[in-house]
Amino acid sequence: MNNVLVLGATGHVGQPLISALLDKGVTVKAASRSGKDIGTAQSVVFDYFDTATIAPAFDGIDTAYVMLAGGYTGADTLLLPIIAAAKERGVKVVLQTALGVDADDSIPYRKVELALEAAGIPYVILRPNWFMDNFHTFWKAGIDQGVIALPAGDGKSAFIDVRDIAAVAAEALTSDTFDNQALDLTGPEALSYAESASKISEATGKAVSYNAISDADFIAGMVEAGLPKDYAEFLTSIFYPVREGWTATVTDAVGKVTGKAPRSLAQYIADHSAEL
Repeated sequence: MNNVLVLGATGHVGQPLISALLDKGVTVKAASRSGKDIGTAQSVVFDYFDTATIAPAFDGIDTAYVMLAGGYTGADTLLLPIIAAAKERGVKVVLQTALGVDADDSIPYRKVELALEAAGIPYVILRPNWFMDNFHTFWKAGIDQGVIALPAGDGKSAFIDVRDIAAVAAEALTSDTFDNQALDLTGPEALSYAESASKISEATGKAVSYNAISDADFIAGMVEAGLPKDYAEFLTSIFYPVREGWTATVTDAVGKVTGKAPRSLAQYIADHSAEL
């Protein structure tokens, strides 16, 4: 039976992923800074900045879900030692990066992908589009005030539900069918933030609009809300592909891997109406 390590275990993808793996009868080690117990998974303390926590996390592991938790920058610096540890131990890696990072080999996430591809171990790379779940997490404060203010212009994104990312990851971790492939993960349709705000308004009965703001105003707002400036600048930089239309791509990867169509934004909103 697979012994699977999940990094970012308490995060948006980590929690539904662990649940899906446990449902499959897989032995799971849940790694997080807090070492918090999640269901019947074994917990382990893991810190990206403390390489001494890598070995205990990988002890007895066959397959690992590797991702960089939210709030961090410098994916290459923080994830390359983890890829090296997996290579040394012959552990298969399912790596979560982001849609479009393969456009330029100098992008930090792409450097990690290239290192994994060259490591000589089985791997699957998952590149999800923007998370639907951002609406009830990162953008929730704005929604409470009736406005989603982002530097996305009129660009569209094929938003994906984290439950669908987790479902794909669970299959990739427990099967060799998709080994040595990179999968771009999206939802079923591309929507602008104005269209998304309209859907939220219609479903919740709360007036929500979209305001296309500048990069500078977005950074200032994020810093005022308590985010570190470097992370606010990182978030701002990844809206450029949205404005350019690159995140409007729709793929069939979720359906191919899971046998089920990805959730629509309307379904996500219905499921999270209380949070929204």
